[in-house]
Amino acid sequence: MNNISSLRIPLKIQTKTHYLPLSHWTKKNSIGFDISEVAFVNWSAGGTSSISGLLKGKFHRNYNRKNFNWSNELLVRYGLNKQDGIEVRKTEDALQFNSTFGYRRDTLSNWFHSAKFNFNTQFTNGYAYPNTDQAISKPFAPAYVFMGVGAENIDKDKKRTFYISPFTFKTTLVLDQRLANQGAFGVAKATVDADGNIITPGEKAKVELGFLATSKYRKELAKNITLENRLTLYSDYINRFGNVDVDCDLQVELVVNQYVKANIGAHVIYDDDIKSKREIEGVQVTEGPKTQLRQAIGVGIEYIF
Repeated sequence: MNNISSLRIPLKIQTKTHYLPLSHWTKKNSIGFDISEVAFVNWSAGGTSSISGLLKGKFHRNYNRKNFNWSNELLVRYGLNKQDGIEVRKTEDALQFNSTFGYRRDTLSNWFHSAKFNFNTQFTNGYAYPNTDQAISKPFAPAYVFMGVGAENIDKDKKRTFYISPFTFKTTLVLDQRLANQGAFGVAKATVDADGNIITPGEKAKVELGFLATSKYRKELAKNITLENRLTLYSDYINRFGNVDVDCDLQVELVVNQYVKANIGAHVIYDDDIKSKREIEGVQVTEGPKTQLRQAIGVGIEYIF
């Protein structure tokens, strides 16, 4: 009896191992706010007190599986400036969405057969300050849509991309009829009679077919100092081929800690369809296209999730 009671029978329990499905999607989001301020009190050399703020966001969604790559990004920027004795003015306003889908023949190649979609517009009205009676731009006036096919080269570290397309449709939208009647941003303007009455309203869209090249480059110059450059070049085949539209955005980021960063940026744009405006003796005068330059320095906080 004692031998039987002391017998131990091992019990084997089988358990199932559950594996989470492998996701081919990666994401990165960042939201930041930059601020710059200068104040003067009884300053003998003179000066105007001012404060500027810039809200910005970047949202990335990338799909990568074997020979397929699908990159999506949404960029938003909105800035305001307030100077002593002057009303609040807009300093920056941008909404941009980029999507590129590519296929390569083998996993060793850095070249992809790609299709690209790009959309650009703004959030609020723009003015030729100090004149705020009539807007010179509005949401979807203009808006730019690029759609095309070509080839894209992506390095293994994904710090550099280069895209080239011989067939890209560029659509310029001006969905405000007043601006369309003026022929703003290159659309066909309204036809009028001798008394200024509109015979045919201005067109709200302009479609072009041309050559597009874009590049994105990101490099760490030193510890906690990163440079990022985006360049877009476009030339229309039909209207003045060889006259290149340029959009170059250069940003240098200096990391203080996990949340605090400083930014130095320069944005250069040249588009033959964008006519410059200025005010002469209270009257807005439209002039020819000019190189546009925006430069900014700011310190702010950024949250990445």
